[in-house]
Amino acid sequence: MSTAAHAQARARVFTSHMLLPKAKFFPPAELAEPEGVVLFGGRLNTEWLLDAYTHGIFPWPIFEGADIMVWWSPDPRAIFELGRMHFARRLLRTCRSGQFQVTLNRDFAGVINGCATAGDREQNTWLTPGMITAYQKLHAEGHAHSVEVWRAGELVGGTYGVAIGGFYAGESMFHRERDASKVAIVYLARHLANCGFTLFDIQQRTTHTASLGAIEIPRAAYLARLGEAIRLQVSFGDELSPLE
Repeated sequence: MSTAAHAQARARVFTSHMLLPKAKFFPPAELAEPEGVVLFGGRLNTEWLLDAYTHGIFPWPIFEGADIMVWWSPDPRAIFELGRMHFARRLLRTCRSGQFQVTLNRDFAGVINGCATAGDREQNTWLTPGMITAYQKLHAEGHAHSVEVWRAGELVGGTYGVAIGGFYAGESMFHRERDASKVAIVYLARHLANCGFTLFDIQQRTTHTASLGAIEIPRAAYLARLGEAIRLQVSFGDELSPLE
């Protein structure tokens, strides 16, 4: 990063850090490398993960088989705008058809393992055994949540993520039947909006998420909204909000 770019980043640091608490383990996200890397190494435990998400950073290992974590904060950042998502009529008919049953936090392990073996990210190598264990611990402590989609008693799709205040970080989704992951997102988005969440982060925009209305915003805008969202007294809850 050039001297001028570094100075501009530090100015943005000051603005966003008026809202964000001081990080325990990470440099400011605004000082990330151009590709979005903030830090190499560190620990994959609940304390590090919560500190990362609170500051607009997430883990994503890129070296298959290597015992090293990479922490990211890309610019721009992809989000779903709660309350502004427009779902296709066919998808909404599928949601209301009764062919799928949708639940909250009933089988977090099943969902994250489903994402590891049949997820949408290329080759799924990022969901290592260590990552799975770390997010299961987050779930046990009440910070990570899952939405499950069932058909005839079988888990056929779902999504999981991390909630802090009024902020929700969607991590991954999977499907074993057509539309199952999209159904999970429809229910999750409605649930988050009904519970009072204000920021639904999805990290990177893909063809799949774009079809559901994903947009990109500058990292500086994202961090400002993050600082506001994490201060909200919002509960993810235990009961799924019904579709209207």
